[in-house]
Amino acid sequence: MLPLQPKRENMNREILRIAIPNIISNITVPLMGIASTFIAGRVAGADGATTIGALSIGVAIFNFIYWNCSFIRMGTSGLTAQAYGADDRREYSLMLWRAVCVALAVGVLAFALQWPIGEFSLWFMSTGDADSRAMISDYFYTRIWAVPAGILLFGFNGWLTGMQNAVVPMCVAIFVNILHVGFSYLFSIVGSWGLSGIALASVVAQWSGVVVMVVIISLLYRHRLVKVSLREVVDMSAMRRFFQINSDIIIRTFCLVAVYTFFTKASADMGDKNILAVNTILLQLFTLFSYMNDGFAYAAEALTGRFIGARDGVSLRRCVKLCVVWCFVVSFLYVGVYVGWWRDIFTLLVDSETSNVDELIAVAGEYIGWIIAIPIACALPFVMDGIMVGATRSRIMRDSMVLSTIVYFAILYGLGWLIGNNAIWMAFTTFMFVRGVFQFFMSHRLKDIYAEAERP
Repeated sequence: MLPLQPKRENMNREILRIAIPNIISNITVPLMGIASTFIAGRVAGADGATTIGALSIGVAIFNFIYWNCSFIRMGTSGLTAQAYGADDRREYSLMLWRAVCVALAVGVLAFALQWPIGEFSLWFMSTGDADSRAMISDYFYTRIWAVPAGILLFGFNGWLTGMQNAVVPMCVAIFVNILHVGFSYLFSIVGSWGLSGIALASVVAQWSGVVVMVVIISLLYRHRLVKVSLREVVDMSAMRRFFQINSDIIIRTFCLVAVYTFFTKASADMGDKNILAVNTILLQLFTLFSYMNDGFAYAAEALTGRFIGARDGVSLRRCVKLCVVWCFVVSFLYVGVYVGWWRDIFTLLVDSETSNVDELIAVAGEYIGWIIAIPIACALPFVMDGIMVGATRSRIMRDSMVLSTIVYFAILYGLGWLIGNNAIWMAFTTFMFVRGVFQFFMSHRLKDIYAEAERP
């Protein structure tokens, strides 16, 4: 028996049922970053701007690792959602085990390669400051113990999203991030361990999250999952499709991570610690917005896969239109917030007693216009990503990302010598905008996606 499809007048309710828990769980991520920045700016005996800059580079290194592993979440989500829409219990049971197996393999590999990854990252991202390099090194070699757990959580979250369950990821994300903030303060401020304390807090929090996630999935889904064999889990034809989709997503994610990594590197290469600190904080303001809109992207992802699996083209069209509307509503809301209160938000992230806060605010004022413009430029790309993941159109995601990345680097290095830090923000904003445009037209204005849900 197929899962009940929502009535047309209840589509907003279906979108919000998935989007709101994802928004709450997503917001905890940048809030955790903001809290970490707040704590880093108050580490005893350290210059606030230097510590914040070192933290931003350390986080950028782990973003590179984690985001290149996010294919596990996205690849799992789309295939699971389609199996859910078709009420294929065996297939979504297999998808859970495939996600776990792949996540464990990738996590252990990343941990085993920590020395070459760490040393290359320190060389590539080095600012030339010995104190900063030492802080980044301590941060990396402590936090690397959390990587297998973080990747496992990707697999669990992707599977639950495909199963239309946004509440469990939300609860676990809140739990993990509360632990992270609490232990960051305990280890870094009370224990005086500096950035290493923030990294250790990640280890404790993420492994705790894995334990909680396993317990919850076991309790909630043990009666819906069917028994499968290892041979079925590693079936070559099924795994080939899984990795074919994921190989495209890996390339797509590598490009995205490269953009964020070179954003931080280009900021550090400016040779001004104030610009690096300001760009770090302003990027966190953008991240706060992006995780908000990602909630609707996740809704588009889960519902697109579900309606394609159920062959419900009418619901798919309505879902896509409403997800786009919601993303623009959120974008305009953020523009209003940033226009009115960016100084107040910015001030919360630096310590007025130990940091040159007035100078940082003055520098931020030169570039705040980009943060106000980005939400409008990014409304379409987020929902388009969700649609493509749910429809498993990974090739479109790959090709659009490659083209957008070329545009990004052309602007970054073509105009950097002329307009300085403005080129970093112009490249980033343009990259986000053209990505959604490319996806829209590569899918023939979404006609290919709708046709998938309407075929017999």
